[in-house]
Amino acid sequence: MNLQLTAEEAAFRDEVRTFLQDNLPENLRQAGKLTTSVFTDKDYNIPWHKILHAKGWVAPAWPVEYGGTGWTEMQRYIFSSECALAGTPSLSPMGLKMVGPVIMRYGTPEQKAHYLPRILAGDDYWCQGYSEPGSGSDLASLQLRAVSDGDDYVLNGTKIWTTHAHFASRMFCLVRTSTEGKPQAGISFVLLDMDTPGITVQPIVTMAGDHEVNQVFFDNVRVPKSQRIGEENQGWTVAKYLLEFERGGGSGAGLKRAVERVRDMARDEGLLDDPSFVAKLTEVNVLLEAIEMAEHRVMSSLSSGHNPGPASSMLKVQGTEAMQRIDQLAIEAGGAYATVDQPKARTPGSNLAPVGPEQTLVAMPRYLNNRASTIYGGSSEIQRDIMAKLVLGL
Repeated sequence: MNLQLTAEEAAFRDEVRTFLQDNLPENLRQAGKLTTSVFTDKDYNIPWHKILHAKGWVAPAWPVEYGGTGWTEMQRYIFSSECALAGTPSLSPMGLKMVGPVIMRYGTPEQKAHYLPRILAGDDYWCQGYSEPGSGSDLASLQLRAVSDGDDYVLNGTKIWTTHAHFASRMFCLVRTSTEGKPQAGISFVLLDMDTPGITVQPIVTMAGDHEVNQVFFDNVRVPKSQRIGEENQGWTVAKYLLEFERGGGSGAGLKRAVERVRDMARDEGLLDDPSFVAKLTEVNVLLEAIEMAEHRVMSSLSSGHNPGPASSMLKVQGTEAMQRIDQLAIEAGGAYATVDQPKARTPGSNLAPVGPEQTLVAMPRYLNNRASTIYGGSSEIQRDIMAKLVLGL
């Protein structure tokens, strides 16, 4: 791997930087800086989505035929890195990075023609119906029933930890269409409208005080079979393909930006003169170098036309565990100010003065929210099993 930018790549980086400087509004930059969860709220991520769509840059990983940029893997990496450094709002990945690629791979021509342009334009806002009470990492045990009734499925059951379901207009959902054979063999993948009668969304407020996740209840919800992706009872194959995109992706640049914030906080508190703290900060920086190398190896594989595959599990484990270590350092650097709960002060556009330095506003909420990062998308234990079997051949 050659990690040096070519002249063309350096010129592209400069083009991206100029675009971000000229087109990222201050209110959206502030929203990105104050984001404490997986991605920024809809009020801020959709406006940024629309700006990128107008430029033609909203879906760098999509094929050109569906509205992608035609960028190389290195250009995509440069773009995501520059966005992280600029502090852009985090776009919702549910449509662009998750169900979009699934529809491209398994959808019918009619489904592609209907959904993909709407995902690209930000006209639909998606949520993911995977986890259920008692069916998280053991997703194959899910019980949301979809009973065949003519041209429809009738859904009864519940989904939980459904991120941004309270904003979503559509959901991609795993349902049980058969109880025979292996649990994986009776699952189907369907798309549904969130305003369908019988759907109820109940908020779940996290320890960080954020309303990010929800429980969704289905009471005789009718979904046309034409909304199924792939064959009936073959949803497990579709779901595994989607999880490659949920678990993969570049995180190194965002983590480096987080370390810079911690370093700034530590400098203000005089902790950069503390050998113990500096040693911990150095350990994290070494870990981030390893993550960057792993990302470049995946990029090299993708450039050859391969999917992320089980290597995405490695990046998922490395990225989320590094993020938790950085969060811990942020709490240490913030000291007593990091423990002050002031949700109104960390609302974008708020004129409420924070207690203590501004950068400590999000230290504790991020720490609390990111405790779940080693569980969602497949727990670290599950990821290590995948790596042992499929990467190491054990």
